[in-house]
Amino acid sequence: MQKISTTILLVSLATSVYAQNRFAKNELSINCFRNPSVGAEFRMNKMSVHAGYYPTAFKSGENTSFFKAGATFWFLPVGKHPIPSSFYAGANYLRGYNRDYKNKNAAGLEAGFRWMIWKGLNLRIGAIAVAAKDRSLKINPTPGISYSITF
Repeated sequence: MQKISTTILLVSLATSVYAQNRFAKNELSINCFRNPSVGAEFRMNKMSVHAGYYPTAFKSGENTSFFKAGATFWFLPVGKHPIPSSFYAGANYLRGYNRDYKNKNAAGLEAGFRWMIWKGLNLRIGAIAVAAKDRSLKINPTPGISYSITF
């Protein structure tokens, strides 16, 4: 009985994630601060791609810089705005510019929430896990400020 209940719960959650169709067909975001990167992002329906400069601080007072590109899945939109607030999860490729990651490849997984403040202005808060060969796994917060337009 417990397996059946768990299966029904998982199916209903998965269905509700895919049932949310309140996203605009196309969206372009100019990302001004850190999450997903200082650069641009293009979303089509529930998937987006982004690329840009990504600064982070693995140690207090030390800025580590990366080129970051990746894909993001958007789900569970909240609110009645033309661009809804929503949750996201993504996978990224990172290439280090300096410090311990200079000229090293890394992978990142991130998740969080985007809050639409006013028209296209939005804030993001989330977390990223960065993994690279011969480096320990790093987990960092990922705040962000962006402006988005739909078309």
